[in-house]
Amino acid sequence: MPKVNATVPTEDGVCAVTLHTPAEQGSWPAVILYPDAVGVRDTFAAMADRLAGLGYAVLLPDVYYRAGGFAPFDIATVFGDAAERERLFSLMQSLTAERIVRDANAFLEFLAGRSEVSGDRVGTTGYCMGGRISLIVAGSRPDRVAAAASFHGGHLALADAPDSPHLLADRFTANVLVAGAENDDSFSPEQQERLEQAFTAAGVKHRIEIYPAGHGFAVPDNPTYDAAASERHWKALADLYAESLGG
Repeated sequence: MPKVNATVPTEDGVCAVTLHTPAEQGSWPAVILYPDAVGVRDTFAAMADRLAGLGYAVLLPDVYYRAGGFAPFDIATVFGDAAERERLFSLMQSLTAERIVRDANAFLEFLAGRSEVSGDRVGTTGYCMGGRISLIVAGSRPDRVAAAASFHGGHLALADAPDSPHLLADRFTANVLVAGAENDDSFSPEQQERLEQAFTAAGVKHRIEIYPAGHGFAVPDNPTYDAAASERHWKALADLYAESLGG
């Protein structure tokens, strides 16, 4: 798939992005794809290509651009290496809700100016950490986000977190899909119920499902990747966007 390397000026610096589009010439609805905690890498570029092939202009941002000279992690070893695990957690914690929204505002402005993009309503999707980001962006920019997905996302409905995505439920206008992993402490049954209640009370069109697979099931280079669950996620994502964005 065609890919454009670009930079997006934000309030905090300059974020490197890639924009992935279908093979043919034209313009398409836009989607912002947020990576998991390990960050942008070849696996996510391939996922962006696949999503573009469904008929979308897909923006893949380097969410850790503030770190400067970001050194990629090895997903096979990062959680077993104390120093790398500490570096990873430090980067994750740097992505506050305020920073996430500031960046999203810049990404949306960038997409609005691209000839490859049609319409002003976009989709978001994310994996693990990116799933939480996807929902925060949808709740913070209801004027622009028409569809939002989270796959094996964590910390989506924490009772004691003032920036938990479920607290934004009454602002959502997006059609929402949340697909969690079974036996995942980061999205416990209590969180599932809390998120369901919040979306239902707010009248948000949504679906919350738990796939019979481990955390990380949709990302091919993850040790817990599950091919069947991943294909299920691709169909669910395609259906969500076809219903909400067209393309």
